[in-house]
Amino acid sequence: MHKANLLVVEDDLHMGFLLMEMLQDDGYRVRVAKDGMSALDLLQKEHFDICLLDVMMPKLDGFGVARHIKNLYPNTPFLFVTARMLKDDKLKGYDLGAEDYIIKPFDEEELLCKLNVILRRLESNQEANHPNTFELGKYFFDYSRMELKFEEEIIRITEKESKILNQLCLNKNRILRRDEAVEMIYGKKDYFHGRSFDVFISKLRKLLSRDTSVSIDNVYKVGFILNVKEPSL
Repeated sequence: MHKANLLVVEDDLHMGFLLMEMLQDDGYRVRVAKDGMSALDLLQKEHFDICLLDVMMPKLDGFGVARHIKNLYPNTPFLFVTARMLKDDKLKGYDLGAEDYIIKPFDEEELLCKLNVILRRLESNQEANHPNTFELGKYFFDYSRMELKFEEEIIRITEKESKILNQLCLNKNRILRRDEAVEMIYGKKDYFHGRSFDVFISKLRKLLSRDTSVSIDNVYKVGFILNVKEPSL
């Protein structure tokens, strides 16, 4: 089962790591950013299912991060976890599109419950709107039929190849983290599943090699990116 990837933006590192430990114990993958600018950098590099934002932070406050998420990643939900309890701050947070505005100190079970509700809604929406077909340069990939089409040629691919290519397509031009993809596709991550995953990546590279605008590139010690260059006008 896919474990959600959470971004915690918290300048109090003690609180940040307490949140991380609590969320990891509940099965989440967690990254911690110590300020708003660090959060923006992580958002450019990784996909996050939910962001938890403090308000008072150096360089860029939580409201600024929320505006960035709303403008550039509108499908990524966020909520505030903050000591700021003024009514105007709460209203501002909700006006920016926050799922919730939680005051510190908070009840751990309540926070976990709210996150689970958000994730269930996201999974339901994704199942209803999940794309099954993708255009990749001169290729056309039909995930539901496990077909890769190049011009008029239809190439049948295996179930594992189809699942891996689907994950690459869903993260097109962004990093697909290797350990997360292995766990998602195989159900767990270990050395042998990782080696199997790498073999399928090599096979997919060969299948996509007829169009130079499409490539699967390594990101050293992190994962892979399906790069698809847009045609020049």
